[in-house]
Amino acid sequence: MQLHTLDLGIIVGYFVLVVAIGLWVSRRGSKDLDSYFLGGKTMPWYVLGVSDASGMFDISGTMWLVYVLFIYGLKSIWLPWVWPTFNQIFLMMFMSAWLRRSNVLTGAQWMETRFGTDRGATLAHLSVVVFALVNVIGLLAYAFKGIGKFAVVMLPWHFTGRTSGLLTDENIYAILLLGLTSLYAIKGGMVSVVITEVAQFTILTLTAVSIGVIALVKVSPEMIAHNIPAGWMNPFFGWKLGLNWDGILATANQAIQQDGNEFFTIIFGLMFFKGVLASLAGPAPNYDMQRILATRNPREASLMNGMVTVVLMFPRYLMIAGITVLALAFCMPVLKAQGNPDFEKILPLVLSGQVPTGVLGFLLAGLAAAFMSNFAATLNAAPAYVVNDLYKRFYNPEASGKKLVMLSRATSILFLVIGVVCGLLTTSITTVMMWLVGALYSAFVAANVLKWYWWRFNGYGYFWGMVSGIGGAVLFLLVEQVSGRSFNALYTFPFLLVISVIGCLAGTYLNPPGDNDVLKKFYRNVNPWGFWGPVRAQVLRDDPSFVPNRDCAHDLVNVAVGIVWQLSLVTLPIYLVLKQWSWSVAIFGVLVVTTALMKVRWYDRLEKAS
Repeated sequence: MQLHTLDLGIIVGYFVLVVAIGLWVSRRGSKDLDSYFLGGKTMPWYVLGVSDASGMFDISGTMWLVYVLFIYGLKSIWLPWVWPTFNQIFLMMFMSAWLRRSNVLTGAQWMETRFGTDRGATLAHLSVVVFALVNVIGLLAYAFKGIGKFAVVMLPWHFTGRTSGLLTDENIYAILLLGLTSLYAIKGGMVSVVITEVAQFTILTLTAVSIGVIALVKVSPEMIAHNIPAGWMNPFFGWKLGLNWDGILATANQAIQQDGNEFFTIIFGLMFFKGVLASLAGPAPNYDMQRILATRNPREASLMNGMVTVVLMFPRYLMIAGITVLALAFCMPVLKAQGNPDFEKILPLVLSGQVPTGVLGFLLAGLAAAFMSNFAATLNAAPAYVVNDLYKRFYNPEASGKKLVMLSRATSILFLVIGVVCGLLTTSITTVMMWLVGALYSAFVAANVLKWYWWRFNGYGYFWGMVSGIGGAVLFLLVEQVSGRSFNALYTFPFLLVISVIGCLAGTYLNPPGDNDVLKKFYRNVNPWGFWGPVRAQVLRDDPSFVPNRDCAHDLVNVAVGIVWQLSLVTLPIYLVLKQWSWSVAIFGVLVVTTALMKVRWYDRLEKAS
């Protein structure tokens, strides 16, 4: 694609500005580990919320969401539950407050507050480190694949002209852009990441509104109607997906078959069941957890996650809907002519042909911001587990703050290299994403649910549950690579869950319960609901004034209301861009009602919390 000089100037100017801001504020994050990874726990919750939202507004995920909305229509609103996106609701209702009360630096360090410091606790600690680092590598490969596919279509320069092998233009672009973003993420740590993410999210929001307005102006409902199959506008479904692209774009049917989503009720059930368990398990050890731990207190931790949903969903889906509508209206001849189109490249395809000069440079800068936000947040999460949870804990507890920050930067560079190598060996955004959320996160679920809600669960149970689950996820990946066949990793969830539960129970019952004092201290500080009867009785005996948490039913009802609220923020911008006014009015009504319910049932009660 040939970009106008004005567009190129805007893009280059954006990169220079963001890197300069990141390097300028980097001095604030270089004092010690607490400042490097958590910003000294001094940043306001709304700033951290915008930063967290910006990190989730990644370009790889946006390309995937455009792909699924184009192929699956409004039924695609359920597919992000594979992450699950509704985990933000669990976090804002109760999980963030529980986690923040632990007052630690990383998810691995949290193990000490729950299991103590015996051998089982140490093994649990190490298993979280392994999971976190594998997860970071997977997310870096995911970011690598997305930015490469985007840049090779949108940017005008060609390096080798190759489309296969390792040194393709796509991969070279990815290496260059990852390296550029790493400059400030590695030097300044979380402060640099958060400040630049707030600036980037401003650009992203303006970008999203611009794309939505362009689609509203250029596309009429009639232009879309003859390019979509029956049922595309309806979010509801039966036993099967019920979409047939024959006579419109037959290759879309092949994409659905490759995804393994034809039996949509089964897929929905697996996503929802896995999603609820994953949400009850708390956040995975990544940038989302890091921002919760960086808040000033438990109340602000809950508000921060509420902020994420408010500022993220509407603008992101305004962008996704706008790009999809433009693709349906203007890109169908190109997609048909390609024979076997790569639907993950719909986003850059639309921008390359449907956005005017000047506006295009602005939009590309916004999408570059999406990539940089997610990548910087992911990379910043990695060294905490190596430096704080391995080096400092087991090798050099007395290391100075400056030395630990220096080692953190070196660790970031190492994981950047590993992530690039894994990205070079990957062919598809969807493949990486589905292994992460379908297989690897399945390994995370059982042990991390039990640690919150069952007093008898110990460090050995946690370790064997995590190891058996992670081992199963890696085995699935190896089988897929050896066989040369691609499977929907979501189908592995029941098997990995069973394997992990067996590991949890065996490790727990073959070893004694955890230290009684550790259990009482954890329960008193965090005050979770669940199966804590014996520990609760001891805490009340020691302190009759203690008030146990009996809000289980209240919290779960709030979660149900919150999920409907979140879905309203997802679907409203889509139907607005499609100009489906009756749907839009109905959804807006649902949004108003659920917002009012949450104010009374959640926010007003939160205000009274200490």
